[in-house]
Amino acid sequence: GTPVYVRDVANVRIGSPIRYGALTFRDQGEVSGAVVLMLKGENASKVIKGIEDRMEQIKKTLPEGVEVETFLDRKKMVGRTLHTVQTNLLEGALIVLLILVLFLGNLRAGLIVASVIPLAMLFAVAMMNLFGVSGNLMSLGALDFGLIVDGAVIIVEAVLHRLHGNKHEGLLLRQHQMDDTVEQSAGRMMGAAVFGQIIILIVYIPILSLTGIEGKMFKPMAQTVAFALVGAFILSLTYVPMMTSFVLSKKLSGHDSFADKWMNALQASFKNALSRLIYHPKKIVLSAIVLFAVAIMIASKLGGEFIPELEEGDFAIDARLMTGASLNETIESTQKAVAELQKFPEVLNVVTRIGSSEIPTDPMPIEMTDIIINLKDKKEWTSAESYDELANKMSEAIGKVPGLTGGFQYPVQMRFNELIAGAKQDVVCKIFGENLDTLANYAEKFSNIIKQVPGAKDVFAERVTGLPQIVIRYKKNAIAAYGLNINDVNRILRASFAGESAGKIYENERKFDLVVRLSGDRRNDLEDLRALMLTNADGVTVPLEQLADISIEDGPNQVQREDAKRRITIAFNVRDRDVQSVVEDVRKKAEKIQLPAGYYVKYGGQFENLVEAKDRLSIAVPIALFLILLILYFSFGSLRYGLLIYTAIPLSAIGGIILLWARDMPFSISAGIGFIALFGVAVLNGIVLINEFNRLKKETDMDIHDLVIKGTVTRLRPVLMTAAVASLGFLPMALSTSSGAEVQRPLATVVIGGLISATFLTLFVLPVLFAWVEKRKLIVPKAATMLIIGLFCSQLGFTQQTNSLSVDSIISLVDSKSLLLNISEKNTEAYRSLRSRPVEIPKTNVGIEYGNINSAFNDTRLFFNQGFQLPFVYKNQQRLYDQNINVSISQSNLTKAELNWRVRQICYNILDLDRRDKILTEVEMNFAEWSRVATIQKDQGEINASVLNAIKVQSAQQSMQKQLLSAERDGLITELNAYLRNTESSIVPSPDSIILTSMNSKFTELLSHPFLELSDALIAQRKAYIKTEKNKLSPDFNLGYSNLSIIGWQTPDGLTQKYYGAGTRFGIYQFGLGLPIFSGATKARINAAKIGLEIAELDRNLRIDQLNTQYTKLLNMYKQQKEIYNYYEKIGLKMADEMISQAGVRFKNGDIAFAEWALLVNQSLQIKIAHADIIKSLQYSLAELKYLTEKK
Repeated sequence: GTPVYVRDVANVRIGSPIRYGALTFRDQGEVSGAVVLMLKGENASKVIKGIEDRMEQIKKTLPEGVEVETFLDRKKMVGRTLHTVQTNLLEGALIVLLILVLFLGNLRAGLIVASVIPLAMLFAVAMMNLFGVSGNLMSLGALDFGLIVDGAVIIVEAVLHRLHGNKHEGLLLRQHQMDDTVEQSAGRMMGAAVFGQIIILIVYIPILSLTGIEGKMFKPMAQTVAFALVGAFILSLTYVPMMTSFVLSKKLSGHDSFADKWMNALQASFKNALSRLIYHPKKIVLSAIVLFAVAIMIASKLGGEFIPELEEGDFAIDARLMTGASLNETIESTQKAVAELQKFPEVLNVVTRIGSSEIPTDPMPIEMTDIIINLKDKKEWTSAESYDELANKMSEAIGKVPGLTGGFQYPVQMRFNELIAGAKQDVVCKIFGENLDTLANYAEKFSNIIKQVPGAKDVFAERVTGLPQIVIRYKKNAIAAYGLNINDVNRILRASFAGESAGKIYENERKFDLVVRLSGDRRNDLEDLRALMLTNADGVTVPLEQLADISIEDGPNQVQREDAKRRITIAFNVRDRDVQSVVEDVRKKAEKIQLPAGYYVKYGGQFENLVEAKDRLSIAVPIALFLILLILYFSFGSLRYGLLIYTAIPLSAIGGIILLWARDMPFSISAGIGFIALFGVAVLNGIVLINEFNRLKKETDMDIHDLVIKGTVTRLRPVLMTAAVASLGFLPMALSTSSGAEVQRPLATVVIGGLISATFLTLFVLPVLFAWVEKRKLIVPKAATMLIIGLFCSQLGFTQQTNSLSVDSIISLVDSKSLLLNISEKNTEAYRSLRSRPVEIPKTNVGIEYGNINSAFNDTRLFFNQGFQLPFVYKNQQRLYDQNINVSISQSNLTKAELNWRVRQICYNILDLDRRDKILTEVEMNFAEWSRVATIQKDQGEINASVLNAIKVQSAQQSMQKQLLSAERDGLITELNAYLRNTESSIVPSPDSIILTSMNSKFTELLSHPFLELSDALIAQRKAYIKTEKNKLSPDFNLGYSNLSIIGWQTPDGLTQKYYGAGTRFGIYQFGLGLPIFSGATKARINAAKIGLEIAELDRNLRIDQLNTQYTKLLNMYKQQKEIYNYYEKIGLKMADEMISQAGVRFKNGDIAFAEWALLVNQSLQIKIAHADIIKSLQYSLAELKYLTEKK
């Protein structure tokens, strides 16, 4: 019984779990480290501040000699980018103020406009806080104070222009005079300012439709700009005119300021140039088209990238060793790389993160390493001037370490690339297929091709095979022969090499596994595995090599899937070139590789983001362009003017594209957003010019070329000023080289270049096009016109005017514009409003009592009660309201019918006067001829002077009668247009053809007349009123509740006394009835209402009799008039024409005397007048018959 201890057969020591990663600091070897993760949606600045505060607390609790040092802190990057934004905004504001003072020549005016900037920003910040938009590089990066003040610039410049144009030098305006001046000037330009800012605001709306990564990046930008523009819009309508009237000097000066002097010189030069070019429209337009074509060609060669890389200030290297490298080998290799990196004077710290931590928030194999390089400020660099140059030199340095490859990126960028595309590099080439070996083969071919493409750096092909593995293939027959089983063999293998728990050890509350395994020197060689001994149940030991075949083989390293399909990736970074150009070159070279059936290639990473964003921009940009055209059409009510202003968009694109090319910048989503913003700003100048052209065209009769030249020269200052503040406000962003400016630079470049070209070309192309269009009255294609009419039919009503309308059209117009009918409709609307709340419940009675209510003690009583009526009472009140509405509608219908009848009378009187005027004109012409003949006869002695005088007197009488008819007609037209509420061109009725119809002699149609409709409604109203009054004879009821105190001694059970204080309350419920005991007055009203009902019924019968009598009378009269009209049409008019013709011939030949001639002429005239009278009577009868048979 000699005891055997564990120490006799094994080494006992404290072990550790298997390590899957490590962290090293500089060249000091391994250290402990931690990564702090921020929750989604949190504020980075607040989180970092909280971490710093907590770390200060932790440092106080650390043992001596232990230090905590931060190696990667987003606070620095956030601080640098926000500093860049603040600097750019401040410099932009100062530039805008300088431009304003330079152009306006008035410090007060400049300060008024500039004051819009902080107020609009205050509004924007408040809205950002309300909508949860954080202030960062993207949300604040597109703010241009030039855009914000555009509306204010237009208004203030118009006021100064008006004040400067006043000829009363030295006059001191009073406040009300200044107010009027500002109101008139601002009102004239308010349309241009408002629509300009609305257009800028609307073009940002499609950006809000972006989704995915670009949506998260650029939506806050669009929201912030929209908030600032809305604030500026409100200020332009309210604050700016008020401050302009209050702050600007009221003393008129005739002296030119320094701004006026240089602007006058510029206007003179510009006028000379425009005067020469305006007569060559084809050359000007052709030149613009050629420039646009050149810009399109340049754009096709710009290349593209998703967004420019943000220089974060630190480097992150994705370093890798050969597949299967151990942790110690990885640490050793990375330490060699760190030593090489620390030779660079730009390096502060180098931290390597190998594999995965104990809590694998970011799982990586052991052979993968993230090397974080903290760099000094760029101003202190000596080895390189740019990040790309430094990355290339560092890449060469770590290339000296055998087996180590690395790709340089920025820390945040690398992590985002991995989250978005599954790879840490900029671009990922994905090959999809089934067989891993085949995928690995083609990945190697693609990798070799990509390495040949300029700009493709840090190429890495994913390893899916090549992982060394010890493979044990059991000999089942041998295992069975020795009496073993597979589970026993697996257990011995697992315990020998991996270790297996043989028990638990407890130390206070801590628990540890007691793990047994072979010692380290027995687990290093394949022979150790082969010599592993196994014992069967009989105690026989046998080595593992007799029970299995053991070998080292290459196996699969990893299997990656995407969309449930196997794939392998080849990832690479892009430096010194744009992503799109590099991928296009890779595609061209990769076309030579023939993939097997079922295998295909996709390109991901930043290139995929670029393609998706371009697809969305291809929708967002046309929407923005369409919205611009829509607003332009609403602004001018003309598609022609809208298309003229629209030419500024391609003209602006020219400058944006050329400046991108000149600065060697590829197209990016940032530049795309810049183009969207540019298109909104570019049309502002066109709006200002077209407004001025139209004003001059309305107020003057100048030649079109002179008008265009004067209008352009007049508005040259605001055009140049709006363009200058909008473009130069972006200048700090375009020129900035500090951290964060990379994202802003393409956007600012596009806007500056675009506005320069748009302003220059618009000042020449737009006036030339306007003059050319106005001169030729360019007709918009019919299809486009019909499209716009279909979209904006409401606008059409304001642009069409007709001087002559049919009688029925005039009646329809009266129905829509009559104030009398509007009053009737409002009356009905008032009754409908009462009907919407028909139940009228009495007021609730609430009160409090205090005093000796129940005893000598002062008690309190709270009470309320509410009265109600029975439900059928409310129902009958509702019916009475319904009948009131019906009466109002009937009265409105009757008013409408009477109004239509009156307007028809006026129209028919006007038409009758037109016919009489025509007759008198014809007679007047005849008298002129007869007077000429009579004069000849008198000279020949055939007639005496008295006959000639008689003819002249009759001719003069016809002329005077015609003048009287004209005056009467003008009065009727004035009355008609008063009914129509028409203050523009007069509307007159057009002659209606007389249509003789056989009228119905039955009386049934009269029962629908508005008169009878009103009688029926009044009868129903009286009946409803009687029911409502009778309801007042029914009892009312009320409910109530009281709560009171009863202070003192009480005996609640009749035996024991108990004291109740003020805090003990007692409740009382009340129910009561209100009985109509004294109802004499109510009954009297009911009797009076019944009499009124009888009167209404009698009145209805009377109206029926009257309508029947009138209808029968009119019908008989109409039949007689129709016969007379037919007589005149068939016989009478022909006789009158023959009579007057023969009278003239016979009088001319001397066959008849003057008396006989005068008789024939008067008879002919009477026949025609009688024909006109019968037409008027017939129209009156038809109109009155229509009135009597008017439907409800």
